[in-house]
Amino acid sequence: MCSSVSSVQQARQALGRRLRELRLDAGLTARELARRAGWHESKCSRLEHGRASPSDQDIRVWASVCGAEDQIPDLTATARGIEGMYVEWRRQSSAGLRQVQRAAVPLYERTRRFRVYEPGVVPGLVQTAPYARALMGAIVAFQGLPDDTDAAVAARIERQSVLHHGDRTFALVLEESALRARVAPAETMAAQLGHLLGVMANPRVSLGVVPAHVTRTVWPVEGFWIFDDERVVVELVTAEVTLQQPSEISLYARTFAALADIAVYGAGARALITSAIEALDHG
Repeated sequence: MCSSVSSVQQARQALGRRLRELRLDAGLTARELARRAGWHESKCSRLEHGRASPSDQDIRVWASVCGAEDQIPDLTATARGIEGMYVEWRRQSSAGLRQVQRAAVPLYERTRRFRVYEPGVVPGLVQTAPYARALMGAIVAFQGLPDDTDAAVAARIERQSVLHHGDRTFALVLEESALRARVAPAETMAAQLGHLLGVMANPRVSLGVVPAHVTRTVWPVEGFWIFDDERVVVELVTAEVTLQQPSEISLYARTFAALADIAVYGAGARALITSAIEALDHG
């Protein structure tokens, strides 16, 4: 992945191209759009080439002049998200992982519908403390971060309180590979997988597992979390990506629905989890 600086610039340029397309579709030159907007012509050039970020007011004016008022919500969400779209893990984690865990608490508390897809690990919402400690310890060592693993684990476990309060719902979809990835010692993995069996009894939680052998209609993708219809958070190796553009949220929602359709639930999911536990004795 590109650095956060270049990625933000690419996002600005993509937004600029969308603005230019609106202008061309309206049959306007940059000079004419600027005249109608009451701007200097150079402002249109800066916005179209991604050299400047448009304000909410800039977008409203641009779309109105082009007769594309229906595009205002989508364009506004895109512009607002660009500057904070890519947050480098090293910068975000410079004070330790505990702060990363605590920073997400307000988002968790206001979210009512969680949709989570994880291809390689058990989601943090349903991790046991020993599993979380093993996973975070590996991240700290690999990334060379300040070691506040115990405090970070405590913050993660505390964050799980949302599972038991309020009118929230949690739809979790895991790849079978997430059950079998040895990110912790065998006894820790066994306890974690056993915990998943217990989680399935929570009426707020829907837990599905995509079997390794299933004929796929959706290929395995990066892990992502959908918070209501407000935002999608994608975790990459180098960065956390936050998406707030309605069209992108809609695409991830469709992707989640398709993955959920090929997952198994209830007895099918329990069988896969139990099989993963049994495989620990032969690893």
